[in-house]
Amino acid sequence: MYIMRKVFSWMILFVMTTVVTIECVHANSKEIKMNLKIKEPSVAGTFYSADKNELEKQIQEFQKNSRNLYTTKTRAVIVPHAGLVYSGRLAYEGISQLDKNLKNIFIFAPAHRVPFEGLALTSYDKWKTPFGEIEINQTISKELSQKFGAKINDDALAPEHAIEVEIPFLQICFKDVKIIPVLMGKVSPDEVNKIISYYYKDKNNGFIISSDLSHYQPDNIAKRIDNYTAMHIESCDDSNFTHELACGATGILGLMQFAKENDFSLIRIDMTNSASVSFDRERVVGYGTWFLYEGERNVFIKDNFSDFILKLCRDSISDKSLNPSDIVYPQVLAEDGAVFVTLEKNGNLRGCIGSIIPRQSLIKDIVDNARNAAYSDPRFNPVDKSEIKDLSISVSLLSLPQKMDFKDEEDLLNQIRPNVDGIIIRDGSYQAVYLPSVWEQLPNKKDFLNSLKVKAGMSPNHFSKTFEAYRFVTSYIKQ
Repeated sequence: MYIMRKVFSWMILFVMTTVVTIECVHANSKEIKMNLKIKEPSVAGTFYSADKNELEKQIQEFQKNSRNLYTTKTRAVIVPHAGLVYSGRLAYEGISQLDKNLKNIFIFAPAHRVPFEGLALTSYDKWKTPFGEIEINQTISKELSQKFGAKINDDALAPEHAIEVEIPFLQICFKDVKIIPVLMGKVSPDEVNKIISYYYKDKNNGFIISSDLSHYQPDNIAKRIDNYTAMHIESCDDSNFTHELACGATGILGLMQFAKENDFSLIRIDMTNSASVSFDRERVVGYGTWFLYEGERNVFIKDNFSDFILKLCRDSISDKSLNPSDIVYPQVLAEDGAVFVTLEKNGNLRGCIGSIIPRQSLIKDIVDNARNAAYSDPRFNPVDKSEIKDLSISVSLLSLPQKMDFKDEEDLLNQIRPNVDGIIIRDGSYQAVYLPSVWEQLPNKKDFLNSLKVKAGMSPNHFSKTFEAYRFVTSYIKQ
């Protein structure tokens, strides 16, 4: 009996202790929750709807009306940050391309309202929107402070829209992700590049560069400026890239540097401006979105759009009135580029025309050169309509030519890579080009170069101090 009473007493004591412990844990969790700093939305109701249902419906419309033809798992995008009615579709199309396995997403945005030096972080633990709260990764924020000199500046982030407008898209596209808001004041793009380079090593990390393009120009001028900006972004050319071209130029330049250093590419998703919504063509703001591809652009095109391009060539030959603007096409083909189109019939060459240097959009170059190969190659009669079905079509997508430095012809020959390089030679008014496919007929480097000289109108033994050579590579698409 004594033993039973003793056991019963221990049981009561255990239960009471457990209850007290649970109550303490519960009290501590309440205290922790009370200590969390929640940033209230600053631009809900202005830049986007403050009503959850309306906001969700608007983003669903962006999804429904999306013109994006890509399915990627990128880890970095450039997206606009205007009011959602103006640039929301493009922002959605960019952010929806981010790898859904990401756990942390950096948002680099320019400071519009509070001037400061360097990079600004927030002390808040969560950022609130009509969709609820999204967690801020303060562990990484502390690292940014320690390793890269970023500083807490809640006053600068409090009124800023360029970060906040991206958050609802993340809440829609991701189930569980943390953000690292980074506001850029007066700071070098090198600093942004260093941060991206450091954190890109971890595949859990992704990056958003928040930026609009030209501001308050007439529509026709804005389009010229934005096309110039796009050309620089897509070629990772930072020369003359200023804040007049894009308000988030610092972030864009940092990502461009990172892409260039790693032989990555920035692929266009779409471009537009505010006139498409407001119909005010006197003072427009430009918007564009790009994603980071871990490789060369032409490889991406070949891997994803070979069938589209071959069909486009055949359709362009069959229908001379076909206009690229009348069809839906991936916007990577709106980037400037150079192609050669080759036609064969029964294994024999039937026409070959192309461009060496990018001078227009890829899609227009494809259409023009397909038609020129069929109807304007001076070596052949124009293709007859009855022949079109029997044509074999191939397309070579050319990289930008790179000038070769050499001291003599032997040095040049040593540098040429058989089966890889296309070669352009030039001396005075003489010039010729061979695509890499010519190596199949001329596998010897000396024979290859001598034949190219003859094609240019030179003697096979010709060489001079003014002799120039350029190399390029191609991505080859064939039926």
